[in-house]
Amino acid sequence: METIVEVNDLKKTYKDKEAVKGVNFSVEKGEIFGFLGPNGAGKSTTIDMLSTINKPTSGDAIINGYHVASEKDRVRGSIGLIFQESTLDEKLTANENLKLHCRFYNVPKEKREERIQEVLEIVDLTENRYKIAEKFSGGMKRRLEIARGLLHYPRVLFLDEPTVGLDPNTRNHIWDYILKLKKKAGITIFLTTHSMDEAELCDRIAVMDHGEVIALDSPEKMKTDVGGDIIEIETADNEKAKATIEADYRLEVKEKDGMLTFQINNGSEFLVQFVKDFTVEILTVNLRRPTLNDVFMHLTGRGIREEAAQPAEQTKGGTN
Repeated sequence: METIVEVNDLKKTYKDKEAVKGVNFSVEKGEIFGFLGPNGAGKSTTIDMLSTINKPTSGDAIINGYHVASEKDRVRGSIGLIFQESTLDEKLTANENLKLHCRFYNVPKEKREERIQEVLEIVDLTENRYKIAEKFSGGMKRRLEIARGLLHYPRVLFLDEPTVGLDPNTRNHIWDYILKLKKKAGITIFLTTHSMDEAELCDRIAVMDHGEVIALDSPEKMKTDVGGDIIEIETADNEKAKATIEADYRLEVKEKDGMLTFQINNGSEFLVQFVKDFTVEILTVNLRRPTLNDVFMHLTGRGIREEAAQPAEQTKGGTN
């Protein structure tokens, strides 16, 4: 595979706060690559450095063969960028927004009409081309922003929390367009998210926390590495049940929100005999496969939190 994004010891410091702590990773051409992590993890700050919005404190990154520090204009010509919050001019029509972007990115005049028609078809907005953007729904605005980001044929499309604030149905439709885009145009897609469902759609994800990349692999491989099946039980006496499981079965048991959780291979087979033999009354029981939230908990000891971004994570496009 051809590497299109290469990041080497990239750091960003704000006064005495190290927002990004020397991250290293690469992205292959044509893949959907995701940054998964809570608000304030450093995801948006990293995207800002890669897209030349924010200058790195140290380190470097190469996108489509161009260095972000010394070849900013070439990098900008190679990427598309869609922020969390809308950056459309909502007083203009969809067509006027797209024409303006064509001028900003020096799309040749003779190609503008063809490009606008092409990107509107990709996101199913052809019939809304001459409508005022402020009358669009949230999902339509997002689709228009995706169309706008494609006009200059970027090699890499950055999506910073692409479906934040959208309802589940609209979110699914946006992802339909993103996946269609990957298949049709072969564009490399780099997104940030704290949504487990979105992370599952990535070819690979980098888990980021406190400014560091703490794991990088495919979602399935990460879940496999966590371990076996997960069993969750609620009992009449959780303290006694926890002590019994740890003593009799030699398993690590975690307790949270009144539930006991432990992992075991071949969980369905184990559970039949376990329920039959267990001496503490079981009130509820659940068996499931590991999720990406389990991966994050395994790596950090906590789940992904939807909390306010730290000051260093405030960016032009919104919070992380």
